[in-house]
Amino acid sequence: MNILLSNDDGWRAEGLKALAEALAGLGTLTVVAPDRNRSGASNSLTLDAPLRVVETEERWYAINGTPTDCVHLAISGLLAEEQQLVVSGVNDGANLGDDVLYSGTVAAAMEGRFLGLPSIAVSLVGKGSGRHFATGARVARELVERLGREPLPPATLFNVNVPDVPYEALRGLAATRLGVRHRSERVVRAVDPRGRPMYWIGAPGGGQDAGPGTDFHAVEHGYASITPLQIDLTRHQALAGLDDWLRRAL
Repeated sequence: MNILLSNDDGWRAEGLKALAEALAGLGTLTVVAPDRNRSGASNSLTLDAPLRVVETEERWYAINGTPTDCVHLAISGLLAEEQQLVVSGVNDGANLGDDVLYSGTVAAAMEGRFLGLPSIAVSLVGKGSGRHFATGARVARELVERLGREPLPPATLFNVNVPDVPYEALRGLAATRLGVRHRSERVVRAVDPRGRPMYWIGAPGGGQDAGPGTDFHAVEHGYASITPLQIDLTRHQALAGLDDWLRRAL
């Protein structure tokens, strides 16, 4: 199996190295990742500048673009071999609930899905003290092994969030849905050395819809959450009501 690895934390990231180590032996691994941290890049593509590729070591490539650029380029022309699976991560931080709309980690996996490959995004959820990237990477290996034994449709896209604990402390895997966060905190205003205002985006809000069945709840209770995602953002249940509303408006 040819497996493409990417992330949004950059090609030097600890989580990416842990992922490559964990998946070794499951197939031919190729890493194509941003040349620097591109967290929060979402699904953006670079359309106004050329992309440059540096092979930092055998089968490891750094690109001056977004996570989506990396996966798109890898599958659409950079690599001679056809890829069978995309795995993105292990992200340094959560991608729970609404986070998936901003996440470069999820976007890299989603681009694989757009291009016809089953894809997995893996993130480590914690407060920055334990740094158990190996736990997240081991969960990724288990999922890849299972996909090898029991393949799922090419439309498969998993968003995986793993508690930042030793693997032995993990309580298992849970199938979940996305929760919803409270609105983010207010921006942080600061002043640069020349007295001009500047701003930092505020921290994300905590879980609002975070009850049983959600990714928030699973991770909080020691489980790795496995959330199947779909690309279609249409609110199908609203179509009939919208059609009636439009007819009345006319």
